Amino acid sequence: MTAYHRPTDLTQALALLAGGNLCVAAGCTDLFPATTAKSLPGDVLDITAIAGLRGVTPVDGGWRIGAATTWSDLIAADLPPAFNGLKLAAREVGSVQIQNAGTIAGNLCTASPSGDGVPCLLTLDASVELCSSRGSRVLPLAEFLTGARRTARLADEMVSAILVPGYAGMGMGHFLKLGARKYLIIAIAMVAARLETDGELICRAAIAVGACSAVATRLPELEAALSGQRLAGCAELVTNELVGPRLSPIDDIRADQAYRRMAATELVRRALADLSHPERAAT
Repeated sequence: MTAYHRPTDLTQALALLAGGNLCVAAGCTDLFPATTAKSLPGDVLDITAIAGLRGVTPVDGGWRIGAATTWSDLIAADLPPAFNGLKLAAREVGSVQIQNAGTIAGNLCTASPSGDGVPCLLTLDASVELCSSRGSRVLPLAEFLTGARRTARLADEMVSAILVPGYAGMGMGHFLKLGARKYLIIAIAMVAARLETDGELICRAAIAVGACSAVATRLPELEAALSGQRLAGCAELVTNELVGPRLSPIDDIRADQAYRRMAATELVRRALADLSHPERAAT
């Protein structure tokens, strides 16, 4: 018979994980669709009652997003404009009911190539905090995600938080997503961007593309090309050569490789055009 555990203490949860390969559950909006069985496989560890795992809190000059923080929590959180992209992505995750239940850590642990939160968190230089009874460790998000549906999380570990450094709270963020319809879709391509400016000049750019590779990826060549450029007209600097080589899209029922590359480049242009007119990029 499947055992169901819902501890209220992190230490207790980690002790349970150390004792066996449990299925860690929170909102279950990804877990249930991923199984064809009537119940989740194996014993279940529900982390939603653990104190301190939900909410966004300032810490060490940056921000700590608890693993059980829902998309609705993120939308309601008081965060600087750099997080606008993440909030826009949160509004695109399924329906409002899914946003109320689904968690940001669950989105990362599912490691879907089209996970809405990943490109935005990459532009925020986010890291993932992993805990076990052996201790804790922190990995950059790009190292935590090792491939499609694969992460660096070990069987006795759980994600306890996503960490965003203070410097990543500068500037303004944005997010755009392309799908076959407006809502409740799996993306053909998605783009997150964050620009820091000094007057009319771009000081720093952080741009990431999702759903066009096994793992969402930053575009360092484009970021470097944008640094020092005028904000007005910056979208005109986006070329296929600065976007396409970093992508490795697949052909599937939603789109082929060529279309995904073209769509990603155009989404980057539109995101930068919106950021050059802040009223367009507001949440």
